[in-house]
Amino acid sequence: MVELLRCDNLCKDYGSVKALNQLSLSVASGKIIGLLGPNGAGKTTLIKIVNGLLQPSFGTVLIDGEQPGVDTKKLVSYLPDVNYLNNWMTVEQIVMMFADFYEDFRADLAFEMISRLGIDRKQRLKSLSKGNKEKVCLILVMSRSAKLYVLDEPIAGVDPATRDYIISTIINNYNPEASVLISTHLISDIESVLDEVIFIKNGGIVLHDTVDHIREVHNMSVDDLFREVFKW
Repeated sequence: MVELLRCDNLCKDYGSVKALNQLSLSVASGKIIGLLGPNGAGKTTLIKIVNGLLQPSFGTVLIDGEQPGVDTKKLVSYLPDVNYLNNWMTVEQIVMMFADFYEDFRADLAFEMISRLGIDRKQRLKSLSKGNKEKVCLILVMSRSAKLYVLDEPIAGVDPATRDYIISTIINNYNPEASVLISTHLISDIESVLDEVIFIKNGGIVLHDTVDHIREVHNMSVDDLFREVFKW
């Protein structure tokens, strides 16, 4: 397996607050990995650094051997935790914008998934329900042939049926030689599709293990172990 993401002694300081504290990890290809931790643990900070949106105070990040920058944006497909698309644009316009921007974007696949949902491609984004907006955003991300998919809270704030669709889309549409890094609080909803989990607390890694090994050694689910590790 190829190492897609490597972080060594990664630190991010906001004044006296350490968002990341000597964090080190390695992510290999062909994995779906849960990035799990309580609010303020450092998950979103880590994700933004990986995507080149923040600079670390110390330490290094390599994506397929390259530092985050213009070139790595061709390798990483990123879903932020907030809607960043223009509400006045139609679904079709947004898809074609992605097709113009990303060489690896598969517009035919995006339109196929949008059609399957019964969404009119001529609809403006502002006219869609919250659930359908979330689906369109995910479809855009998963329609790229990326090496690393980074999803920040992809199933937060949507109904269970929408969660099921989003999880199904993640499983069925990512390149099997790529990896998916999913940050979420809804562990039980995605546990069945995870290969590995990373527990992050106070800006550091407290556990990085396979789901199968956790169940074998601890005789409990990832969700139960999470509650045990992070209980007050």
